[in-house]
Amino acid sequence: MRRVLTLSVVVAAIALLSLGVGGVAAGPVAESVASDSATVAAGPADVAAGGAPASATAAECDAGDGTEVVGCWNGTHYEEELSFNQSDGLNESELEALTHLTMARVEHIRERPFREDVPVETVTREEFMNDSTGGNNSSEAFRRWNDQVWEALFVVGENENANDEIDAVFGGAVSGFYSPAQDRIVLVVAEGEETRIDPSTLAHELVHGMQDQYHDLTRPRYAGATQDGDLAVDGVVEGEAVHIEERYAARCAANWTCLDAPSAGGGGGGSAAEFNFGILQTVLQPYSDGALYVEALVEEGGWEAVNETMNEPPGSTAEVIHRNPGYETRNVSFEDTATGDWETYPDQGVDGAETTGEASMFVMFWYQSLEYGYPILEPDASAGANVRIHTRPDEELRTRANYNYAHESTDGWAGDELYPYSAGDGDDARDGYVWVTEWQTAADAADFRETYVEMITAHGDDEYEAGRVYETDDGDFPGAYGVVRDGTRVTIVHAPAPAGVLELRPDADLAPPATDEGDGADVDGDGTGSDTDDGTDAGSDGDDADGSSGPDASTGDEAPGFGVVAGLLGLLAAVSLLARRSRE
Repeated sequence: MRRVLTLSVVVAAIALLSLGVGGVAAGPVAESVASDSATVAAGPADVAAGGAPASATAAECDAGDGTEVVGCWNGTHYEEELSFNQSDGLNESELEALTHLTMARVEHIRERPFREDVPVETVTREEFMNDSTGGNNSSEAFRRWNDQVWEALFVVGENENANDEIDAVFGGAVSGFYSPAQDRIVLVVAEGEETRIDPSTLAHELVHGMQDQYHDLTRPRYAGATQDGDLAVDGVVEGEAVHIEERYAARCAANWTCLDAPSAGGGGGGSAAEFNFGILQTVLQPYSDGALYVEALVEEGGWEAVNETMNEPPGSTAEVIHRNPGYETRNVSFEDTATGDWETYPDQGVDGAETTGEASMFVMFWYQSLEYGYPILEPDASAGANVRIHTRPDEELRTRANYNYAHESTDGWAGDELYPYSAGDGDDARDGYVWVTEWQTAADAADFRETYVEMITAHGDDEYEAGRVYETDDGDFPGAYGVVRDGTRVTIVHAPAPAGVLELRPDADLAPPATDEGDGADVDGDGTGSDTDDGTDAGSDGDDADGSSGPDASTGDEAPGFGVVAGLLGLLAAVSLLARRSRE
């Protein structure tokens, strides 16, 4: 069963991500409030501009009204005010009243009615964690396979457990979820404390309840088969919820009376310092780019465009990042040529493979600056400036904190398949992977290869020699790496030792590392030291022969930070668990 969860990350995230804080800037969401609110048509049967149902007036809002009425739920009108606050917590009747008012307001913003009630319940953090961690994907084979996926992304080190890192993010920070299978919202509250909730979290989850009533979120189309597929689908599912949540918050700031959010997010979540920010920023992508994606859909085709996209969700994070519903991908052909005792995991992923996608690849490069201080995306800039490549605000939407996932190092993604391998057992057990990536152009592939080489050499001690296996002994990602570009394809091979790389991909035209006896890097004997894949790569230190110059080194330390603290918390309070990893 899929759960749509939300996370609550504390203020420490701001310091950990080295973000600047400025004043609130009016943006499209805030500016739309006046034009979107005050004037309503004469009655619920009337149709507002653009064919959307008009919201009911307060006089037309009565208990027992049918579900065709917009802006009114169980006799509560969207413009009503609550007679209580949550300074001493919410009792059962107050939570129900808040839910009815929030449903009416979500209806008004979304311009369509709920079809039935959405029950809201609460659980303690301990109850949630006991029920949620582990899941059905706790087999040793899956854990070993998944470890290699996140190690390949340079987010979870060799000696760490990826599933434990994921559980640490979600188990300690989830503030609530909507369960499509049970048609209910569950809010996580602190043990032994009064019930306090964030009204924005409730609005966000009610959007999921409405989506479920119209589209049935239990359908297979809403659970991607791969990591990239999961994040892509959430680009519209979570993007719509965040977009409406933003409009809700802007209305609260303008002309609605709303409850204040509880301090520290409520629910007793863990410290942001405990989270793996590589995982966190990967799963945040649908909420940042997805909200902009949905906003663009609404601007171009109204809510009907969102409905149509819900029926045919995005297929890749690249589509959401670049807000291009027509984004073209291609199938990745892969032939297992491994020798020795190396084997894939045919029962994991899609026939043994994971597709990571553009968003995860961007985070891979960005995370090296945050966690290790290596400036990878822009090598000539500082690590801090590299962090802000991701954390700078989008100039088109300054009403909340949002993240950037676009960079020429990963632009042009066309597809990828990552195959974890295992060999041996007991003390001889070895892990490795072959990662085949496809790019729109040879220049895109060269940019990615250059940045990847920059990353592995940052973790090693030696210079990279084109055409040879690269080896590093220390750090979180030790072992041997082969990197080969052939036109628009870049293939990455990893094993504990160079011999394993050559066994995993014996046809990759890779030579062992140079020896201390002076064995040079001139693999093909022409004196150039160029890669032997297609003869075009000139290495990571210069321009590629096809005219690509790799990532720009530009930003500098003056790159701006986020616009608002509240906006950051609003975004970080809306995070989806990778659906494929959270089935009950």
